[in-house]
Amino acid sequence: MTTMHTSGPVAAATTTAASESAVQAADVQPAGVSRRPESVKSADRTVDVLETLAANDGRLTFSELQRRLDVPKSSLHAILRTLVARGWVDTDERASAYGIGLRALRAGASFLDRDPVVQAAGTVLTRLRHHLDETVHLARLDGCDVVYLASRESQHHLRVASRIGRRLPAHATALGKALLAARTWEEVDRVLPHRLIALTDHTVTDRQTLREELSDTRVRGWAYEAEQNTPGLACVAVALPSSSSLDAVSCSIPLARATDAHLAEAVKAITAAASEISAMARVRY
Repeated sequence: MTTMHTSGPVAAATTTAASESAVQAADVQPAGVSRRPESVKSADRTVDVLETLAANDGRLTFSELQRRLDVPKSSLHAILRTLVARGWVDTDERASAYGIGLRALRAGASFLDRDPVVQAAGTVLTRLRHHLDETVHLARLDGCDVVYLASRESQHHLRVASRIGRRLPAHATALGKALLAARTWEEVDRVLPHRLIALTDHTVTDRQTLREELSDTRVRGWAYEAEQNTPGLACVAVALPSSSSLDAVSCSIPLARATDAHLAEAVKAITAAASEISAMARVRY
């Protein structure tokens, strides 16, 4: 789910970068989703530039952007000039490489500040982290991925670190499995990409095996995965109780501490937390 580190507050980026690069390279277009209309091509290209820069850990040169997006050079130059001038994209003095700009932070922060589920989850996740002393997350299903909206890190020396806004394939996370299990098979097939990519050697990429995992999740009411997106890490997750929930709560535990008793304690705690967040969010709407 996230990158594990053994000292200090700095999140190790190697596994994160490799996982997200694999997601980008796979060109995973969900089944049943049509291409975007030609009438808004310029807007599509602008959003594509922002999303590509946001998903990359470092800056990208003009050539790298042009190659990834397959956009005419003249169009890409015009888009970048506008985005740099408006502060959505940052570049160096020579305009040799580009990254996401400071203005984008305001848009993301505004979403988090106004989302009722995120607002409701804050104090609940903090209490949950103190109770379990493990890293806990709130994430939302977005197409075939889950996006992390809130996290609280464990105080253990060996712990998990994450970042808000990170995106991972739903089929490779306990959060995603919990949310997929709450949907019909038709919805699951419509949401998932044609090819399920592997983030580790343990990622389930066979559709029938994934169905079996989701069936088990439906029966017991919570999802579990071990090392399917991060080596050495297990995770349990519960969807917020709603017939159309897009949100789930999880607890990530290094395998060294993932005993049956600790996992059972985590499942009980995140189930209660999911119910509390759901009730509080309804009041805020």
